[in-house]
Amino acid sequence: MFAKIRLFAVLLTLSLVTAISAQAAEKLNFVVTDLEGLEEVQREFGPFRDVLESKAGLEIKFYPVTSRTAAVEALKAKKADFVLTGPAEYVVMRKLTNCTPVVGFSRPDYFSAIIVKSDSGINSVADLKGKKVAMSDVGSTSGHLGPSQVFMDNGVDPQQDIKVIHTSKEIAWESLKKGDVSAWGYNATSFMRFRDKDKTVNPGAFKTIARGPDLPNDVLVAAPHVDQKVIDKVVKAITENSDQLISEILKGEDNKKYAGMQFLATIQDSDYNYVRDMYRTINQPKFAAFVGD
Repeated sequence: MFAKIRLFAVLLTLSLVTAISAQAAEKLNFVVTDLEGLEEVQREFGPFRDVLESKAGLEIKFYPVTSRTAAVEALKAKKADFVLTGPAEYVVMRKLTNCTPVVGFSRPDYFSAIIVKSDSGINSVADLKGKKVAMSDVGSTSGHLGPSQVFMDNGVDPQQDIKVIHTSKEIAWESLKKGDVSAWGYNATSFMRFRDKDKTVNPGAFKTIARGPDLPNDVLVAAPHVDQKVIDKVVKAITENSDQLISEILKGEDNKKYAGMQFLATIQDSDYNYVRDMYRTINQPKFAAFVGD
């Protein structure tokens, strides 16, 4: 009798330990590379996290990082389970950690363009040889890497044939208006927001002389240590509740860039080969470091 009781107690203990271990394994750390500090991540993605947590049946905690490099280190140390990052960052993360793309966060009209003043006499990318071109911070997907590739795709080497001025978008806009630079290579929709908001100029004062293809999407990646069953839960929760989750994402001010977005569960690594071309264009063919850090 006592032997049966002891056996039952052992089995009960083992089942409890197993249940607790399984529950612990489903506590996930979530990183957003574009945002610094827990408060900012919580403000932008807190509502999204809460719904995803509920629908997936997982406990999801934000793990704030101070840089893209810190995000890589967190993946390697198994302190980060899922990371939401941009296309340029993904290519390096993939190289350094072998993370898996899980879901794409599409951004409508997300492409790089070369903009000039309409009365500048510049009508093609070749006309910009030897001239100053404003671009965003080194490493920006749509403000540096993308425009650089647009130049290369049009037969102009951005490393040799033009003088690139890396500056803030506000200064770039003012410089383009004044003629201090001959062109601005930037995210097309962001340029249009500047153009339409500025009442000192007419929209017709500017023209686009070249544009690249729509850029690869921001992407949610899973660390190599994350179990496939957990990944499947996250993908299922996102795809089955996409409208609600998108609504929650758009509550964040910085997340307005996702207006009109769609989740893409068919995302794959080869979708980012165009970004790899961008790295090659700026003489970074190994994809093993974040440029601009």
